[in-house]
Amino acid sequence: MGMGVASGGGSGGGRRRRRKRSAVMSEINVTPMVDVMLVLLIIMMVAAPMLTSGVPVDLPRTAASELPSQTRPITVSVSPEGAIFVDEAPVAETELVSTMSNLATVEDRIYLRGDTTVNYGTVMRVMGMLSAAGYTKIGLVTERER
Repeated sequence: MGMGVASGGGSGGGRRRRRKRSAVMSEINVTPMVDVMLVLLIIMMVAAPMLTSGVPVDLPRTAASELPSQTRPITVSVSPEGAIFVDEAPVAETELVSTMSNLATVEDRIYLRGDTTVNYGTVMRVMGMLSAAGYTKIGLVTERER
């Protein structure tokens, strides 16, 4: 009889232990997943502003690339009054694209010079007109600070 009680108690304890063990195994530890998700969220928050850029910039190429066929780039200037000049000749804003098509092909490089006092929107409007006409190689000319 003593043996039966002992073995019964032992088997009951074994059953209880098995239940506890399976209960612990069934719980998922969420902390590592939350850590990974937070790291991914931070990476996305840092990377997202870098992916968006307003103005396409023509970056300089290496010396190994082909030399430009054009000898002299065309300069478009915006005066302090907002007047537009192609090289040295004054041009109306409506005639800018037609004047440029006579002087340059779409592949030619164009330098855009805007006076410091000119409204930012005027320079961007001229740049937008040239870009819409198909001129992709537009560079903004600046002076080096003394």
